[in-house]
Amino acid sequence: MGFSFHFTRVHPRADLKMPYRNHLKAVYRISGMGSIEDPQADKVHVLGPGIICALDKHDAQLLSAETELVLACVFVPPLAGSEV
Repeated sequence: MGFSFHFTRVHPRADLKMPYRNHLKAVYRISGMGSIEDPQADKVHVLGPGIICALDKHDAQLLSAETELVLACVFVPPLAGSEV
């Protein structure tokens, strides 16, 4: 189909570096509070109610969870195999 769809649960107080060199990603926050930092653009995107964040430039990112986050994520091209 050209994309993959995933539910992702992130533990409270987690800070995850996530470089997606081969994928574009869109994130929808279902519950919890956190942020995605784009260090190259010096921007922080707060993941609040109803927020969709599109990472469309193979953005390096730091995902930070204040509370447990539940996210719906879409990847293009689709994730496959051992990618996490």
